[in-house]
Amino acid sequence: MGNIKTTPVDKWIINPVNIFISKSSTGGIVLIISAVVAILMANSPWAHWYHQLWEHKISFGINDSFHLNKSLHHWINDGLMAIFFFVIGLELKREIVAGELSNPKNAILPIVAGVGGMIFPALIYTYFNSGLETMNGWGIPMATDLAFALGILYLLGDKVPAPLKIFLTAFSIIDDLGSVLVIAVFYTSDISLVNLGIGIAFLAVLFISNLLGVRNTFYYGLVGIGGVWLFFLLSGVHATIAAILAAFAIPATVKINESSFITKMKAYIEKFTAADPDHTVPTLTSEQLHILDDMETLTKKAMTPLQKLEHDMHPIVAFVVMPVFALSNAGVSFSGNFWEQATSTVAMGVALGLMIGKMIGIFGVSSLLIRLKWVPPLEGVTYKHLLGVGFIAAIGFTMSLFINELAFSPLGNTGAQYIVQAKIGIVIASVIGGFTGFFIIKSIKKGAA
Repeated sequence: MGNIKTTPVDKWIINPVNIFISKSSTGGIVLIISAVVAILMANSPWAHWYHQLWEHKISFGINDSFHLNKSLHHWINDGLMAIFFFVIGLELKREIVAGELSNPKNAILPIVAGVGGMIFPALIYTYFNSGLETMNGWGIPMATDLAFALGILYLLGDKVPAPLKIFLTAFSIIDDLGSVLVIAVFYTSDISLVNLGIGIAFLAVLFISNLLGVRNTFYYGLVGIGGVWLFFLLSGVHATIAAILAAFAIPATVKINESSFITKMKAYIEKFTAADPDHTVPTLTSEQLHILDDMETLTKKAMTPLQKLEHDMHPIVAFVVMPVFALSNAGVSFSGNFWEQATSTVAMGVALGLMIGKMIGIFGVSSLLIRLKWVPPLEGVTYKHLLGVGFIAAIGFTMSLFINELAFSPLGNTGAQYIVQAKIGIVIASVIGGFTGFFIIKSIKKGAA
Protein backbone atom coordinates (compact mmCIF):
# COMPACT_ATOMS: atom_id res chain seq x y z
CA MET A 1 0.00 0.00 0.00
CA GLY A 2 3.04 2.24 -0.30
CA ASN A 3 4.87 4.45 2.18
CA ILE A 4 3.24 6.56 4.87
CA LYS A 5 1.91 9.77 3.33
CA THR A 6 2.89 13.05 4.95
CA THR A 7 0.41 15.93 4.65
CA PRO A 8 1.37 19.61 5.05
CA VAL A 9 -0.31 19.56 8.49
CA ASP A 10 1.86 16.58 9.49
CA LYS A 11 5.01 18.22 8.16
CA TRP A 12 4.59 21.71 9.61
CA ILE A 13 2.49 21.18 12.76
CA ILE A 14 1.98 17.62 14.03
CA ASN A 15 5.48 16.18 13.53
CA PRO A 16 7.38 19.21 14.97
CA VAL A 17 5.03 19.29 17.98
CA ASN A 18 5.51 15.55 18.57
CA ILE A 19 9.30 15.93 18.36
CA PHE A 20 9.17 18.86 20.79
CA ILE A 21 7.00 16.97 23.28
CA SER A 22 9.06 13.76 23.07
CA LYS A 23 12.33 15.44 24.11
CA SER A 24 13.20 14.81 27.76
CA SER A 25 14.38 18.40 28.26
CA THR A 26 11.12 19.94 27.00
CA GLY A 27 9.16 19.48 30.23
CA GLY A 28 11.84 21.34 32.18
CA ILE A 29 11.93 24.14 29.60
CA VAL A 30 8.14 24.60 29.73
CA LEU A 31 8.29 24.60 33.54
CA ILE A 32 11.03 27.27 33.53
CA ILE A 33 8.99 29.45 31.15
CA SER A 34 5.88 29.08 33.34
CA ALA A 35 7.85 30.06 36.46
CA VAL A 36 9.37 33.10 34.73
CA VAL A 37 5.91 34.20 33.49
CA ALA A 38 4.52 33.88 37.04
CA ILE A 39 7.34 35.98 38.50
CA LEU A 40 6.97 38.63 35.78
CA MET A 41 3.20 38.81 36.32
CA ALA A 42 3.64 39.13 40.10
CA ASN A 43 5.93 42.13 39.55
CA SER A 44 3.94 43.82 36.78
CA PRO A 45 1.05 46.33 36.69
CA TRP A 46 -1.23 43.26 36.48
CA ALA A 47 0.01 41.83 39.79
CA HIS A 48 -3.29 42.43 41.58
CA TRP A 49 -5.26 40.65 38.83
CA TYR A 50 -2.71 37.80 38.84
CA HIS A 51 -3.05 37.18 42.59
CA GLN A 52 -6.85 37.59 42.57
CA LEU A 53 -7.22 35.06 39.75
CA TRP A 54 -6.12 32.15 41.93
CA GLU A 55 -8.44 33.14 44.77
CA HIS A 56 -11.66 32.67 42.77
CA LYS A 57 -13.91 30.13 44.46
CA ILE A 58 -15.04 26.95 42.70
CA SER A 59 -17.60 24.77 44.43
CA PHE A 60 -19.68 21.69 43.80
CA GLY A 61 -21.91 19.54 45.97
CA ILE A 62 -25.33 18.06 46.70
CA ASN A 63 -27.41 20.32 48.95
CA ASP A 64 -25.77 20.83 52.33
CA SER A 65 -24.95 17.20 52.96
CA PHE A 66 -22.01 17.17 50.57
CA HIS A 67 -20.38 20.43 49.57
CA LEU A 68 -16.85 21.46 48.58
CA ASN A 69 -16.01 25.13 48.18
CA LYS A 70 -12.34 25.93 47.57
CA SER A 71 -10.26 28.52 45.74
CA LEU A 72 -8.80 27.84 42.30
CA HIS A 73 -5.36 27.83 43.92
CA HIS A 74 -6.53 25.15 46.38
CA TRP A 75 -8.04 22.99 43.62
CA ILE A 76 -4.76 23.16 41.68
CA ASN A 77 -2.71 22.12 44.72
CA ASP A 78 -5.10 19.43 45.99
CA GLY A 79 -6.68 18.26 42.75
CA LEU A 80 -4.48 18.89 39.74
CA MET A 81 -1.28 18.06 41.65
CA ALA A 82 -2.78 14.70 42.62
CA ILE A 83 -2.16 13.74 38.98
CA PHE A 84 1.49 14.68 39.41
CA PHE A 85 1.77 12.53 42.53
CA PHE A 86 -0.05 9.68 40.81
CA VAL A 87 2.60 9.61 38.07
CA ILE A 88 5.33 9.82 40.75
CA GLY A 89 3.73 6.74 42.32
CA LEU A 90 3.70 4.92 38.97
CA GLU A 91 7.38 5.75 38.41
CA LEU A 92 8.28 4.58 41.90
CA LYS A 93 6.44 1.27 41.48
CA ARG A 94 8.07 0.70 38.08
CA GLU A 95 11.52 1.36 39.57
CA ILE A 96 10.82 -1.09 42.42
CA VAL A 97 9.37 -3.78 40.14
CA ALA A 98 11.86 -3.66 37.26
CA GLY A 99 14.05 -0.57 37.52
CA GLU A 100 17.09 0.65 39.41
CA LEU A 101 15.42 0.01 42.78
CA SER A 102 14.63 -3.63 41.95
CA ASN A 103 18.24 -4.73 42.44
CA PRO A 104 19.36 -4.16 46.07
CA LYS A 105 22.97 -3.73 44.95
CA ASN A 106 22.10 -0.96 42.46
CA ALA A 107 19.52 0.60 44.76
CA ILE A 108 21.82 1.29 47.73
CA LEU A 109 23.54 4.38 46.28
CA PRO A 110 20.42 6.28 45.07
CA ILE A 111 18.49 5.34 48.23
CA VAL A 112 21.25 6.60 50.56
CA ALA A 113 21.79 9.69 48.38
CA GLY A 114 18.05 10.38 48.37
CA VAL A 115 17.82 10.07 52.15
CA GLY A 116 20.96 12.19 52.63
CA GLY A 117 19.51 14.75 50.24
CA MET A 118 16.49 15.05 52.54
CA ILE A 119 18.13 14.98 55.97
CA PHE A 120 20.89 17.57 55.49
CA PRO A 121 18.65 20.28 53.92
CA ALA A 122 16.17 19.81 56.79
CA LEU A 123 18.99 20.09 59.36
CA ILE A 124 20.32 23.31 57.79
CA TYR A 125 16.82 24.82 57.76
CA THR A 126 16.43 23.79 61.40
CA TYR A 127 19.72 25.52 62.28
CA PHE A 128 18.31 28.85 61.07
CA ASN A 129 14.76 28.45 62.40
CA SER A 130 14.97 26.31 65.54
CA GLY A 131 12.58 27.57 68.23
CA LEU A 132 10.87 30.01 65.87
CA GLU A 133 7.34 30.01 64.47
CA THR A 134 8.88 29.36 61.06
CA MET A 135 10.25 25.97 62.14
CA ASN A 136 7.27 24.27 60.46
CA GLY A 137 8.90 24.91 57.07
CA TRP A 138 11.69 22.38 57.65
CA GLY A 139 10.30 20.11 54.91
CA ILE A 140 10.51 22.77 52.17
CA PRO A 141 14.12 22.16 51.00
CA MET A 142 13.90 18.36 51.02
CA ALA A 143 12.98 17.41 47.44
CA THR A 144 14.65 17.83 44.04
CA ASP A 145 12.57 18.89 41.04
CA LEU A 146 13.22 16.01 38.62
CA ALA A 147 11.81 17.78 35.53
CA PHE A 148 14.05 20.82 36.00
CA ALA A 149 17.10 18.72 36.87
CA LEU A 150 16.73 16.33 33.94
CA GLY A 151 16.11 19.28 31.65
CA ILE A 152 19.54 20.69 32.57
CA LEU A 153 21.26 17.31 32.14
CA TYR A 154 19.76 16.81 28.68
CA LEU A 155 20.87 20.29 27.64
CA LEU A 156 24.43 19.11 28.39
CA GLY A 157 24.10 16.33 25.79
CA ASP A 158 26.90 13.75 25.69
CA LYS A 159 28.67 15.45 28.60
CA VAL A 160 26.36 13.40 30.82
CA PRO A 161 26.88 9.61 31.08
CA ALA A 162 23.64 7.59 30.99
CA PRO A 163 24.26 6.12 34.51
CA LEU A 164 24.31 9.68 35.91
CA LYS A 165 20.82 10.38 34.50
CA ILE A 166 19.57 7.09 35.96
CA PHE A 167 21.16 7.94 39.33
CA LEU A 168 19.51 11.39 39.36
CA THR A 169 16.12 9.93 38.45
CA ALA A 170 16.35 7.22 41.12
CA PHE A 171 17.38 9.44 44.03
CA SER A 172 14.86 12.12 42.99
CA ILE A 173 12.08 9.54 43.16
CA ILE A 174 13.35 8.46 46.59
CA ASP A 175 13.27 11.99 47.99
CA ASP A 176 9.87 12.59 46.35
CA LEU A 177 8.63 9.55 48.27
CA GLY A 178 10.25 10.91 51.43
CA SER A 179 8.52 14.25 50.89
CA VAL A 180 5.18 12.50 50.46
CA LEU A 181 5.71 10.67 53.76
CA VAL A 182 6.61 14.00 55.42
CA ILE A 183 3.39 15.53 54.06
CA ALA A 184 1.36 12.56 55.33
CA VAL A 185 2.85 12.59 58.83
CA PHE A 186 3.70 16.23 59.56
CA TYR A 187 1.47 18.37 57.31
CA THR A 188 -1.87 16.66 57.86
CA SER A 189 -4.29 17.66 60.64
CA ASP A 190 -7.96 17.46 61.70
CA ILE A 191 -8.46 13.95 60.36
CA SER A 192 -11.98 12.57 59.84
CA LEU A 193 -11.59 8.87 60.61
CA VAL A 194 -14.92 8.03 58.96
CA ASN A 195 -13.96 9.53 55.59
CA LEU A 196 -10.43 8.14 55.89
CA GLY A 197 -11.88 4.68 56.53
CA ILE A 198 -14.09 4.94 53.41
CA GLY A 199 -11.09 6.07 51.36
CA ILE A 200 -9.02 3.13 52.62
CA ALA A 201 -11.92 0.76 51.78
CA PHE A 202 -11.93 2.04 48.17
CA LEU A 203 -8.13 1.62 48.10
CA ALA A 204 -8.55 -2.00 49.25
CA VAL A 205 -11.03 -2.52 46.38
CA LEU A 206 -8.32 -1.40 43.93
CA PHE A 207 -5.71 -3.78 45.34
CA ILE A 208 -8.19 -6.67 45.36
CA SER A 209 -9.13 -5.84 41.75
CA ASN A 210 -5.46 -6.04 40.84
CA LEU A 211 -5.17 -9.49 42.45
CA LEU A 212 -8.31 -10.64 40.61
CA GLY A 213 -6.80 -9.61 37.27
CA VAL A 214 -8.77 -6.43 36.49
CA ARG A 215 -6.72 -4.38 34.00
CA ASN A 216 -9.13 -1.70 32.77
CA THR A 217 -7.46 1.68 33.42
CA PHE A 218 -10.79 3.55 33.26
CA TYR A 219 -12.07 1.39 36.15
CA TYR A 220 -8.99 2.21 38.25
CA GLY A 221 -9.39 5.90 37.43
CA LEU A 222 -13.08 5.90 38.37
CA VAL A 223 -12.56 4.15 41.72
CA GLY A 224 -9.31 6.01 42.38
CA ILE A 225 -10.76 9.50 41.82
CA GLY A 226 -14.38 8.98 42.88
CA GLY A 227 -13.45 6.86 45.88
CA VAL A 228 -9.88 7.04 47.16
CA TRP A 229 -8.95 10.65 46.24
CA LEU A 230 -12.32 12.21 47.13
CA PHE A 231 -12.61 10.63 50.57
CA PHE A 232 -8.96 11.26 51.42
CA LEU A 233 -9.62 14.91 50.52
CA LEU A 234 -12.69 14.96 52.80
CA SER A 235 -10.78 13.19 55.59
CA GLY A 236 -8.16 15.91 56.03
CA VAL A 237 -5.28 13.64 54.94
CA HIS A 238 -3.70 15.38 51.99
CA ALA A 239 -5.26 14.07 48.79
CA THR A 240 -1.88 13.66 47.10
CA ILE A 241 -1.21 10.74 49.47
CA ALA A 242 -4.23 9.00 47.94
CA ALA A 243 -2.73 9.46 44.48
CA ILE A 244 0.53 7.76 45.48
CA LEU A 245 -1.30 4.84 47.14
CA ALA A 246 -3.68 4.41 44.20
CA ALA A 247 -0.71 4.25 41.82
CA PHE A 248 0.64 1.23 43.69
CA ALA A 249 -2.63 -0.60 43.01
CA ILE A 250 -2.17 -0.38 39.22
CA PRO A 251 -1.20 -3.78 37.69
CA ALA A 252 2.42 -4.13 36.58
CA THR A 253 2.07 -7.43 34.73
CA VAL A 254 1.34 -8.39 31.12
CA LYS A 255 -1.27 -10.90 29.90
CA ILE A 256 0.97 -12.23 27.14
CA ASN A 257 4.75 -12.63 27.18
CA GLU A 258 7.08 -11.11 24.61
CA SER A 259 7.78 -14.26 22.56
CA SER A 260 4.08 -15.16 22.29
CA PHE A 261 3.28 -11.57 21.32
CA ILE A 262 5.84 -11.64 18.49
CA THR A 263 4.60 -14.99 17.19
CA LYS A 264 0.93 -13.97 17.19
CA MET A 265 1.64 -10.53 15.72
CA LYS A 266 3.55 -12.09 12.81
CA ALA A 267 0.57 -14.36 12.17
CA TYR A 268 -1.80 -11.36 12.17
CA ILE A 269 0.45 -9.48 9.73
CA GLU A 270 0.41 -12.43 7.35
CA LYS A 271 -3.41 -12.66 7.61
CA PHE A 272 -3.67 -8.89 7.09
CA THR A 273 -1.57 -9.09 3.91
CA ALA A 274 -3.53 -12.04 2.54
CA ALA A 275 -6.87 -10.36 3.25
CA ASP A 276 -6.34 -7.62 0.63
CA PRO A 277 -7.07 -8.96 -2.87
CA ASP A 278 -6.58 -5.55 -4.52
CA HIS A 279 -3.53 -3.64 -3.23
CA THR A 280 -4.33 -0.62 -5.41
CA VAL A 281 -7.47 0.29 -3.42
CA PRO A 282 -6.76 2.74 -0.56
CA THR A 283 -9.55 1.48 1.71
CA LEU A 284 -9.33 -1.63 3.89
CA THR A 285 -11.44 -4.75 3.62
CA SER A 286 -13.84 -5.74 6.39
CA GLU A 287 -11.58 -8.67 7.26
CA GLN A 288 -8.56 -6.36 7.54
CA LEU A 289 -10.44 -4.07 9.96
CA HIS A 290 -11.21 -7.04 12.20
CA ILE A 291 -7.58 -8.13 12.06
CA LEU A 292 -6.46 -4.63 13.09
CA ASP A 293 -8.88 -4.78 16.05
CA ASP A 294 -7.34 -8.11 17.06
CA MET A 295 -3.84 -6.63 16.73
CA GLU A 296 -4.84 -3.69 18.93
CA THR A 297 -6.24 -6.05 21.58
CA LEU A 298 -3.08 -8.15 21.44
CA THR A 299 -0.92 -5.03 21.84
CA LYS A 300 -2.86 -4.00 24.96
CA LYS A 301 -2.31 -7.47 26.44
CA ALA A 302 1.45 -7.11 25.86
CA MET A 303 1.58 -3.81 27.79
CA THR A 304 1.41 -3.40 31.55
CA PRO A 305 -1.36 -0.99 32.65
CA LEU A 306 1.26 0.65 34.88
CA GLN A 307 3.59 1.58 32.01
CA LYS A 308 0.74 2.50 29.67
CA LEU A 309 -0.70 4.93 32.22
CA GLU A 310 2.73 6.39 32.98
CA HIS A 311 3.45 6.84 29.27
CA ASP A 312 0.03 8.37 28.51
CA MET A 313 -0.04 10.69 31.55
CA HIS A 314 3.52 11.99 31.38
CA PRO A 315 2.73 14.64 28.71
CA ILE A 316 -0.33 15.75 30.73
CA VAL A 317 1.84 16.24 33.82
CA ALA A 318 4.72 17.87 31.94
CA PHE A 319 2.68 20.24 29.77
CA VAL A 320 -0.47 20.91 31.81
CA VAL A 321 -0.21 20.04 35.50
CA MET A 322 3.26 21.36 36.33
CA PRO A 323 3.09 24.54 34.21
CA VAL A 324 -0.30 25.44 35.74
CA PHE A 325 1.09 24.71 39.22
CA ALA A 326 4.12 26.92 38.50
CA LEU A 327 1.92 29.73 37.18
CA SER A 328 -0.21 29.68 40.35
CA ASN A 329 2.56 29.17 42.91
CA ALA A 330 5.82 30.70 41.63
CA GLY A 331 4.64 34.31 41.53
CA VAL A 332 6.83 36.00 44.14
CA SER A 333 6.77 39.81 44.33
CA PHE A 334 10.19 41.41 44.67
CA SER A 335 9.13 44.43 46.69
CA GLY A 336 11.28 47.21 48.13
CA ASN A 337 12.27 45.09 51.14
CA PHE A 338 13.65 42.26 48.97
CA TRP A 339 17.02 42.17 50.76
CA GLU A 340 15.30 41.93 54.12
CA GLN A 341 13.16 39.03 52.86
CA ALA A 342 16.12 37.29 51.18
CA THR A 343 18.13 37.39 54.43
CA SER A 344 15.26 36.21 56.65
CA THR A 345 15.68 32.94 58.53
CA VAL A 346 13.12 31.26 56.22
CA ALA A 347 14.82 32.32 52.97
CA MET A 348 18.30 31.53 54.30
CA GLY A 349 17.19 28.16 55.65
CA VAL A 350 15.53 27.21 52.37
CA ALA A 351 18.26 28.55 50.04
CA LEU A 352 21.23 27.15 51.98
CA GLY A 353 19.32 23.99 52.81
CA LEU A 354 18.86 23.32 49.10
CA MET A 355 22.30 24.43 47.94
CA ILE A 356 24.57 23.20 50.74
CA GLY A 357 22.33 20.48 52.17
CA LYS A 358 21.78 18.77 48.81
CA MET A 359 25.47 19.01 47.95
CA ILE A 360 26.49 17.39 51.26
CA GLY A 361 23.67 14.85 51.26
CA ILE A 362 24.09 13.73 47.64
CA PHE A 363 27.68 14.46 46.59
CA GLY A 364 29.23 14.06 50.04
CA VAL A 365 27.43 10.87 51.04
CA SER A 366 27.72 9.25 47.58
CA SER A 367 31.44 10.05 47.31
CA LEU A 368 32.06 8.66 50.81
CA LEU A 369 30.28 5.39 50.05
CA ILE A 370 32.21 4.96 46.79
CA ARG A 371 35.58 5.81 48.39
CA LEU A 372 34.93 3.33 51.21
CA LYS A 373 34.04 0.78 48.50
CA TRP A 374 30.70 0.07 50.16
CA VAL A 375 29.03 0.55 46.77
CA PRO A 376 30.48 0.21 43.25
CA PRO A 377 31.18 3.45 41.33
CA LEU A 378 28.81 4.45 38.54
CA GLU A 379 30.22 3.55 35.14
CA GLY A 380 31.75 6.58 33.40
CA VAL A 381 30.75 8.90 36.27
CA THR A 382 33.46 10.99 37.95
CA TYR A 383 33.38 12.76 41.30
CA LYS A 384 33.06 16.01 39.35
CA HIS A 385 29.89 14.63 37.74
CA LEU A 386 28.52 13.85 41.21
CA LEU A 387 29.44 17.34 42.42
CA GLY A 388 27.58 18.89 39.48
CA VAL A 389 24.50 16.76 40.14
CA GLY A 390 24.71 17.69 43.84
CA PHE A 391 24.32 21.36 42.87
CA ILE A 392 21.64 20.67 40.23
CA ALA A 393 19.66 18.85 42.94
CA ALA A 394 19.30 22.25 44.66
CA ILE A 395 16.47 22.91 42.20
CA GLY A 396 13.66 22.01 44.57
CA PHE A 397 11.02 23.96 42.71
CA THR A 398 7.76 21.99 42.40
CA MET A 399 7.75 19.99 45.64
CA SER A 400 9.35 22.82 47.63
CA LEU A 401 6.63 25.27 46.54
CA PHE A 402 4.01 22.64 47.34
CA ILE A 403 5.25 21.99 50.90
CA ASN A 404 5.74 25.75 51.37
CA GLU A 405 1.98 26.27 51.02
CA LEU A 406 1.19 23.37 53.37
CA ALA A 407 3.66 24.61 56.00
CA PHE A 408 2.68 28.27 56.23
CA SER A 409 -0.87 28.69 54.87
CA PRO A 410 -2.43 27.75 58.24
CA LEU A 411 -0.67 30.79 59.81
CA GLY A 412 -2.85 33.30 57.92
CA ASN A 413 -1.37 36.73 57.11
CA THR A 414 1.85 35.97 58.98
CA GLY A 415 2.17 32.75 57.04
CA ALA A 416 1.74 34.66 53.76
CA GLN A 417 4.93 36.59 54.55
CA TYR A 418 6.80 33.36 55.24
CA ILE A 419 5.50 31.88 51.98
CA VAL A 420 7.01 34.81 50.05
CA GLN A 421 10.32 34.48 51.92
CA ALA A 422 10.47 30.75 51.20
CA LYS A 423 9.70 31.35 47.51
CA ILE A 424 12.61 33.79 47.34
CA GLY A 425 14.86 31.15 48.90
CA ILE A 426 13.64 28.52 46.42
CA VAL A 427 14.25 30.80 43.42
CA ILE A 428 17.74 31.80 44.64
CA ALA A 429 18.77 28.18 45.26
CA SER A 430 17.28 26.94 41.99
CA VAL A 431 19.04 29.58 39.89
CA ILE A 432 22.46 29.39 41.61
CA GLY A 433 22.38 25.59 42.00
CA GLY A 434 21.20 24.99 38.45
CA PHE A 435 23.79 27.26 36.82
CA THR A 436 26.62 26.04 39.07
CA GLY A 437 25.87 22.37 38.37
CA PHE A 438 25.51 23.05 34.65
CA PHE A 439 28.92 24.73 34.34
CA ILE A 440 30.67 22.14 36.55
CA ILE A 441 29.52 19.27 34.32
CA LYS A 442 30.08 21.33 31.15
CA SER A 443 33.73 21.86 32.16
CA ILE A 444 34.41 18.10 32.33
CA LYS A 445 36.52 16.92 29.44
CA LYS A 446 35.01 14.04 27.47
CA GLY A 447 36.45 10.71 28.55
CA ALA A 448 37.75 12.12 31.84
CA ALA A 449 38.16 9.48 34.51
